[in-house]
Amino acid sequence: MINVFTVLAIPVCLFMGSWQLSRFEARVETHNKQQDKASGTEDAAEPLRSLLPVTDQTVGRSATATGRYDAAHQLLVPDRRLGDRDGFYVLTLLRTDGGKALPVVRGWLPGDADDKADAAKVPAPPGGEVTVTGTLQASEYSGSKGVQTSGGLPRGQLGMINAASLVNLVPYGVHDAWITSTAAPGALKPVPPVVAEGTGLDLKAFQNLGYTGEWFVFAGFVVFMWFRLFRREAETARDLALGIIPSESPAAAAPAAPGAPADPGDPGDPAGAEDDAERTRSPSATA
Repeated sequence: MINVFTVLAIPVCLFMGSWQLSRFEARVETHNKQQDKASGTEDAAEPLRSLLPVTDQTVGRSATATGRYDAAHQLLVPDRRLGDRDGFYVLTLLRTDGGKALPVVRGWLPGDADDKADAAKVPAPPGGEVTVTGTLQASEYSGSKGVQTSGGLPRGQLGMINAASLVNLVPYGVHDAWITSTAAPGALKPVPPVVAEGTGLDLKAFQNLGYTGEWFVFAGFVVFMWFRLFRREAETARDLALGIIPSESPAAAAPAAPGAPADPGDPGDPAGAEDDAERTRSPSATA
């Protein structure tokens, strides 16, 4: 039974350890890509359609899309910080030939999205057909930094950048992704790409590395315990073969039950001893 358990447990431990290690390596790769983008050594832009749907491998990649901006549905995303300053994103939907629109964060402005003077500083999107290049981002969710899920925002504002929120504001389909433009016109400042949840070198990444070590330690422990049990059984068999551990029959080793009649031939029984002495007494002694 122990052999079957060992044969099954070791591959499982090695598989789980390798999987956790691959998760850590994927996070390191994504982190390195983000560092390359920050240093200006980013990869060449790829067509948007080749990067969708967004995955851990495509998030943060440079994407390009061609279409027309929908100026009538331009939205402001309030309470977004850039560095140590408060401001808001300017999001405009790009109507592509594929049918769905692509949310494009054209840039960031300092100030308050509710302030008419600050909102008036937003430059209008270019007209006609344009080609936009930016960093592909995964849709935001309720746990993303800076999002607003409480609702109650005024018309023309958006609390969370995702397709589920946008389909209620525009009369056409929207890609479940967005890009932050690398070129910001006018007073806008480019928005740096956000590392997607579960892809950067954060605490969870090092947890994956710790789990890797744990699974490999478990595999080693299983081998160690199997070796100990195997050696114990081999030593026991050797001692039996050498007579160091005598094998006793259950009948000889079992004690007599309480109240059971004693064996007349048992030397420890006084009555039996007298009977034996009586039988061995010579006839001359009894005459």
